[in-house]
Amino acid sequence: MKHSKEQRCPWAWTDPLYIRYHDTEWGVPIHDDRKLFEFLILEGAQAGLSWLTILKKRPEYRRAFDNFDPSKVARYRAAKIERLLSNPGIVRNRLKVAAAVSNAESCLHVQNDFGSFEGFIWQFVDGQPVTNHWSRMEDVPTESASSRAMSRELKRRGFKFVGPTICYAFMQAVGMVNDHLTTCFRYRDVQDIRGDHE
Repeated sequence: MKHSKEQRCPWAWTDPLYIRYHDTEWGVPIHDDRKLFEFLILEGAQAGLSWLTILKKRPEYRRAFDNFDPSKVARYRAAKIERLLSNPGIVRNRLKVAAAVSNAESCLHVQNDFGSFEGFIWQFVDGQPVTNHWSRMEDVPTESASSRAMSRELKRRGFKFVGPTICYAFMQAVGMVNDHLTTCFRYRDVQDIRGDHE
């Protein structure tokens, strides 16, 4: 089904990959630990870059990082990190790659403490998506009280590249907040999706 530009968030019209991501993924509630970990790492990798750059690299990220299995990523050592840093298919930033490994370790600790990463993450919106009502892109915030709280707690637990802005982009991506514009055809669509509970 085709939609006019007026029926889609303005940011999603720059590239076919963006359009597909917007129309099928962005804002859909995710409750799967591995997928949540994937988005947390990719949002951190995006810092200072465009999300389109990350989307283009996502297939290689999945291959290079064992499909974002935190139990595997947590076991990466220096030799593996050096191999990752020579991989042109990912963002070759030593701090970001090292953060992915340490974040995997922190994720395992969270799973141990809360039973799941999902249970920990979704507490910041009381387990339910927040539906916002923005009609203009300039009204959409870059952080919120919830993203600031999430950032503080993630940092306290040893996570890196998890500032309030990164956390808010993460919340948008995994459907913790619905920030599709009210004029966008996906605005109501994502409200009807329960999400991929494990």
